[in-house]
Amino acid sequence: MEQKNNQNKFFLKSKDHAITGESFDLCYCDIPELLVTSPQPPVESLLNYYKSDDYISHAKAKKTLFQAIYFSVRAITLRQKLKWVSSHKSNGNRILDFGAGVGGFVRAAQNDGWDCVGIEPNIKARTTANAKKQNTVYPADHLKTLLPNSQTVITLWHVLEHLPDLEHEIATFKQLLKPSGRLVVAVPNFKSYDAQHFKSYWAAYDLPRHLWHFSKESISTLFEDFDMEVESIYPMIFDSFYVSLLSTKHQSGRMKIIKGLAIGLLSNIKAYFSGEYSSLVFVIKNKNT
Repeated sequence: MEQKNNQNKFFLKSKDHAITGESFDLCYCDIPELLVTSPQPPVESLLNYYKSDDYISHAKAKKTLFQAIYFSVRAITLRQKLKWVSSHKSNGNRILDFGAGVGGFVRAAQNDGWDCVGIEPNIKARTTANAKKQNTVYPADHLKTLLPNSQTVITLWHVLEHLPDLEHEIATFKQLLKPSGRLVVAVPNFKSYDAQHFKSYWAAYDLPRHLWHFSKESISTLFEDFDMEVESIYPMIFDSFYVSLLSTKHQSGRMKIIKGLAIGLLSNIKAYFSGEYSSLVFVIKNKNT
């Protein structure tokens, strides 16, 4: 996937606020409203940008107030995620959770009656997941053992933006899905008010771990190329709050709780009318099914 070769390709300059402090550009891609991180680190060095005990998606303990809030909200959103996928159980009961982290959704889905396994490339996160329940989260090579047309639902909860080769991965997901299956994708939305307010300090840019940055239009266009279409869109209401809280820390060096919560609330109020929530969940299906 290539960047647009025109004068307007540059969008924003930001940096890795979490680990290295390195600067990166956000540039327009050849798909409308799809931003790409530039330069993208080589695939073999990407894991270095996740080597932090504070990387929240792989954290297993509540070390800070912010992490305590994150884990509390995650318990609520797990129940919401199950509601979003439950309507497709009549088509089968298999879920593949790609980018499973420490396995929270996998265990929740299994407890809800799904035959669910996870894929997670990070060995520390995978080890944590399997320490809680064995043989639930596997390395990426496990994909090769799965049969085509075998999965009822494939979920990517804030994972699509991390994948270096989008087209290859989407083609793989399409092959694994049943013809009537659903791909459920959650991504940050750079068109949201909190993104526009914090600009280069917006925590959901999360450079360079986030290689791609999406909007509703770019998701729709991206999957059209695979003869797939967006069936429905759901908001992740809580994301605007913890993203805004973390953004205030990026902006000033310390977390400003009142400001973060206020911007998060304002973002949701504006999104109620515009539909541009901080994060969006897309349910995607094959066309003509």
